[in-house]
Formats: sequence, structure tokens, C-alpha cells
Amino acid sequence: MAETKPHNPKPSWLKVRAPIGENYQQIKSMLGKLNLATVCQEARCPNIGECWAGGTATFMLMGEVCTRGCRFCHVKTGNPKGKIDNQEPEKVGWSISQMNLDYVVITSVNRDDMPDQGADHFGRTVETIKKHNPKLIVEILTPDFSGIPELIDRVVDSKPDVFAHNVETVERLTPSVRDPRAGYQQSLDVLAEVKKRDSQMYTKSSLMLGLGETDEEVLQAMKDLKAVGCDVITFGQYLQPTPRHLKVIEYITPDKFKHWEQVAQDMDFLYCASGPLVRSSYKAGEYFMKGVIEKRRRGNA
Repeated sequence: MAETKPHNPKPSWLKVRAPIGENYQQIKSMLGKLNLATVCQEARCPNIGECWAGGTATFMLMGEVCTRGCRFCHVKTGNPKGKIDNQEPEKVGWSISQMNLDYVVITSVNRDDMPDQGADHFGRTVETIKKHNPKLIVEILTPDFSGIPELIDRVVDSKPDVFAHNVETVERLTPSVRDPRAGYQQSLDVLAEVKKRDSQMYTKSSLMLGLGETDEEVLQAMKDLKAVGCDVITFGQYLQPTPRHLKVIEYITPDKFKHWEQVAQDMDFLYCASGPLVRSSYKAGEYFMKGVIEKRRRGNA
């Protein structure tokens, strides 16, 4: 009987080393003791070994259960029924102060079950982190808060250094990739509202490639993001987390990712991280933004 070959096997450029190292174990242990979640674990990020070994982690607020069911995402879906740890902002702020970091990323699940969808909780977390360490650079990756300006403004007013919200994919594919409550234009509106509230705040968004998008659609998404003042854009390969999730239509080559990076530079985005293993929170991008933000701070001093 002939051997059955796996369908659409991963190419060599997507192979990563298993997580090891003292820092990795230290962060894993601390997160477990404090019962804190990271998107690194929940979304099965392929860069977890590299980032944790380097002392970087992306914290995920408001539990491990998301009220939305996007077809690309490995985070659990359900209804938390308003349950939340009100002490989490202090826990996260203290934990980060113990990790000797200078750049931290905070994200969260969607919480449509809460009256303010968790906006105040998100804002309090940023404020607490800043209180513990005013020099720490804080990047946030937020839900869309249903596009409600008042909720977005609450988070902007907590003064993160970078406000990220992902469009995730091109407009045509959005209905089949994201939860029905999400929307391509709604995500653009979130980024536009951030700039309206604080024109100096850096904004960022990310697209997954390999879901069947065309080059023309990717280019249009870049133009749409540029039109709402988005400063930073990232591109990464979509990877199917389980057989229940969307299948990979195409593995994008490293050369094609380099092409999109060049296009972003030509369009005058402040920065673009583009590669098969790039994710919204990516160390190279953080290093670049750290330099930009520290330069601005020196100028304002």
C-alpha cells in the first residue's frame, strides 16, 4: 500500500526550535503561579521560544475565553458571563516589574459579555503598568470594542505608546475568516478613532497571508490602512492551529514577504515587519519602535 503524503506540508522556512532556556522557564513558572494568560500560549505562537528566551511575553487580559469565534484563532470561544479578575491590572503590573523588561505588549480576548467590553479593565492595566515603571514602553493589541468611540477613547486615554488593532485579512475574506461581529471597515474605524483622539499615538495593524487573498487585495488593504493613518504594518503566514480551523490555501515564500515589506516602505509606513513567522507582536518591530519612541521622549524632555 502506497504511503499517503500529508496534505500541503509546511515548507522548511516555517520550522522553529523547541522552546528552551532559563528565561523561558522563569517566565512560564511566574505566569503559572500568578494564573496569568499570554497570547503566546493560547494562540500557539511559533515564536514563543525566541521571545520568552529573550525575556519578552505578550500578556492576555480578561481570561482565556473569547466571546467571538474567528475561524483562524486557537483561543477558546464561549461566554464568560461577565466573570473577570478585578485585581488583574495590579497582578500584571507587578509581574512585569519583576521581569526586567523595557518593552511589553498587552492584548486581550473579546469580552462582548461586559457592558464596556472590558475597555476600562484594559485602560486600568496600562495605567498600572505605567505607574510601576513610567519608562516602560507599552504596546497594546486590542479588540474592536464594537467600534464604539467612547470605549476606544477610554483605552487611548490610558496612554499606551503603541495602539495596535488587526484587520487580520483582506476585505473580501473577512466574513469567512473573522467572527460576524467583527468587520473590515469596523477595524479601520478603530484605528481612525485612535488618531482622532490622539494624533501623536502610534498605530499598528497586521494581516495574515496564505488564506487565498490576491496581491491586488493585499495592496488595497495597505492603502486602506494608510488612509486611516496607520503607522506600522506587519505580515505573517497563516498557520492552521487545528483541523477544525481554516485550512492554509498557500504558503507564502520569504521572497514574497520581502516584496510586501518593500511595498510598505515605498508607501511610507513608519515600519513594516514581514515574514513567514512574523506575528502582531514581533521582537524586531519592538526594537524599532523602542528606538522611535525613546527618540520622541528625548525630544519632549
